[in-house]
Amino acid sequence: MTVAVLNSYSGADALSIEQRPVPKPGKNEVLVKVAFSPLNPSDLATLEGHYGFKNPTPIVPGGEGSGEVVAAGPGMMASYFNGKRVACAGWGTGGGVWSEYVVKSVKGGVLPLNKSLPLEQGAMSIINPQTASSFIAIAKEGGHKAIALTAAASSLGQMVNKLGRSEGVQIINVVRREAQVDFLKAQGAEIVLNSSEAGFEQELHDACHQNNTHLAFDAVAGPLTGKLLKAMPENSKVTVFSALSREAIQASPGLMIFENKAIDSFWLGPYISNQSVLKTMRLWKRAQKQIPNHLKSNIRKIYPLHEVKEAIRDYRSQMTGGKILLRMS
Repeated sequence: MTVAVLNSYSGADALSIEQRPVPKPGKNEVLVKVAFSPLNPSDLATLEGHYGFKNPTPIVPGGEGSGEVVAAGPGMMASYFNGKRVACAGWGTGGGVWSEYVVKSVKGGVLPLNKSLPLEQGAMSIINPQTASSFIAIAKEGGHKAIALTAAASSLGQMVNKLGRSEGVQIINVVRREAQVDFLKAQGAEIVLNSSEAGFEQELHDACHQNNTHLAFDAVAGPLTGKLLKAMPENSKVTVFSALSREAIQASPGLMIFENKAIDSFWLGPYISNQSVLKTMRLWKRAQKQIPNHLKSNIRKIYPLHEVKEAIRDYRSQMTGGKILLRMS
């Protein structure tokens, strides 16, 4: 089988295309013939050693994908998945999914796809849809009627906006370019702020106070985390879920000491693992139903696996212009 291999944590140039034997599934494992896998910011971070997983190289990258189970190891659940179309998680058993075949555990490594869902959309059905659904669920469970969101023009940001409108949660969107302001407003977003403009911090303060916003989800980190924390009313919280700036969080301790503000974090894998099986499956089924509308990802281009380096260059050049997929065979 053809596999993309990362030989060192030094970026896309450290990737090579290799031929390896097709693996065999063990107990409670299945063999998936992978169809598609998207490029996500977490994949870029993985290539450079900035993500939560940093196993010794060489490794096979790829955070999520879709395909069909073509063989099953011993176990009732493995037999259940045999022949089914699935979404694959790139963590745990078998590692990443930039490969023609991958072995996955039936305990969280694969999830069944709706029959009506194309494999292209199925490949993108774990990370962004589950994250967007989780953000809105967290907001509603906490009684928040408005949240702030950075990197809001991303595929994830667009999903959060669509879900927010359908669930009655106002989104205060933060982007960094005027074209992204126009882009989100054309999609129906009401509040979109450009962090590159003079007066941004005052506009953010006014928007947060006018909408009683006590919760923010931050994908950028660096100084922006502190600006969010400062802009919100007392007793507010910023949840950091990525670090696109590659900078350390910068925030005044006075905000936390004297205004009872807080900074915490969100990572999808541990968040889902800490939920009950019932809640996890409810989130999954709900996301599956909403993918055709609120959680659908626009696809800009599909590259064959052996052109993975070119695909990454394309993705880096325009990370908000639609998703890039890798086709495994």
